[in-house]
Amino acid sequence: MTFKSGFVAILGRPNVGKSTFLNHVMGQKIAIMSDKAQTTRNKIMGIYTTDKEQIVFIDTPGIHKPKTALGDFMVESAYSTLREVDTVLFMVPADEARGKGDDMIIERLKAANVPVILVVNKIDKVHPDQLLSQIDDFRNQMDFKEIVPISALQGNNISRLVDILSENLDEGFQYFPSDQITDHPERFLVSEMVREKVLHLTREEIPHSVAVVVDSMKRDEETDKVHIRATIMVERDSQKGIIIGKGGAMLKKIGSMARRDIELMLGDKVFLETWVKVKKNWRDKKLDLADFGYNEKEY
Repeated sequence: MTFKSGFVAILGRPNVGKSTFLNHVMGQKIAIMSDKAQTTRNKIMGIYTTDKEQIVFIDTPGIHKPKTALGDFMVESAYSTLREVDTVLFMVPADEARGKGDDMIIERLKAANVPVILVVNKIDKVHPDQLLSQIDDFRNQMDFKEIVPISALQGNNISRLVDILSENLDEGFQYFPSDQITDHPERFLVSEMVREKVLHLTREEIPHSVAVVVDSMKRDEETDKVHIRATIMVERDSQKGIIIGKGGAMLKKIGSMARRDIELMLGDKVFLETWVKVKKNWRDKKLDLADFGYNEKEY
């Protein structure tokens, strides 16, 4: 039997559901999710393997108008995938009209020599008539290989989209072992799970100003637990106070919620220690960006 494989980028504006889609395809969480814009900061690979195919999905940061060096990194990281994939999934929300951000992405897609599938997500939020007008509008902007409406949250039509991708794969190698689901190490996934809880539990300026660094991660032979020490980086003292909370309550809640997700991922009991540290204006300092995992070498 012929084995097929290929790389697929998922592109779109912030908050269109790219990570929700990837997690649904993979059947488990490998990309964090929140209702905050720019939740995804790094390219995250999801490796979908069956006995006949391997589709390597690349979830990318939401494309936006950057205001910091971190924003520049995120946008360039997303666009860089156009040079390394066989197909692009351009994801747009069914419940929002096409905007300037979409037009900007479409212009880049037109210039890229790669097939593009338009994925209209969040169809559970709109009337079918609105969906049809949305599809017609985007169809007039460029020539898409396919147009597939889905609900990443409810799972509607996702299997059909995966089938379309599979049908268009070329014969190729199995790039990764059958049991590997992502290219990122466990330490990265742990740091993302801690950051996700900060996003869920805090508001206003906090989410964009937070980075998480895993300082150490090792098994304690006496307790048979994985002992993790992580530092939550913020830009101002006031943000540090918010994350710690009254009597340390907020930091304790962040740690408790993150620990449960980390234990599910690792299949082990976890002892998680968290600290909060101020690193002023880290989002505009290249050295800090590299230290916190936002490295230019990625693209």
